Amino acid sequence: MLLSTIAVTEFMTNCFIVGDDTTKDALIIDPGGEGQRILDEIKRMGVNIVGIVNTHAHIDHIGANRRMKEAFGVDIMMHKTELPILHGASKAGMMFGVSIDSPPEPTRFLEEGDTIAFGDSSLRVLLTPGHSPGGLSFVTSDGDVCFAGDTLFAGSIGRTDLPGGDYDTLINSIKTKILPLGDDVNVLPGHGPATTVGAERKFNPFL
Repeated sequence: MLLSTIAVTEFMTNCFIVGDDTTKDALIIDPGGEGQRILDEIKRMGVNIVGIVNTHAHIDHIGANRRMKEAFGVDIMMHKTELPILHGASKAGMMFGVSIDSPPEPTRFLEEGDTIAFGDSSLRVLLTPGHSPGGLSFVTSDGDVCFAGDTLFAGSIGRTDLPGGDYDTLINSIKTKILPLGDDVNVLPGHGPATTVGAERKFNPFL
């Protein structure tokens, strides 16, 4: 698997470019901003972008969606219950003092159990709400990596005080969807360093 992580904007959102070794087809996960940096990294990697995937629609995860859509013309994918958050993105940006392009509409809605193919590889979709109503996590086809969005962080969890957030729902998502993946699975969160399921099961104070 080809993988690059770029921490973008003042929110330090992890944007991931994940590609297939053989075909060089790749997905962009959470292009949160700084579109030119993302495009430069894609060029450096020499991959062919076949999709844009959002774990959720908060502004720090969708800020460069329009730039990526214009560059590659591929599907933008998220859960349908994120639409109200997406449609309020420009207003939310003003609240945080951030100007973002009006984001384009998704062209594919993802559900629990769906797969997103890129070359000979794929991601399996997990519905992990709590931080946001339609929060998603993605597991690589080899089962080694989980892209957890803002559901689970190293030593912490996603905040639940934003519209549509719910603490009990988030904890349930972590315990029923992410912890069962197995202790050796690498967790790549939406912010901060990578961790493992086992480390969070053992040391995360929220669990």
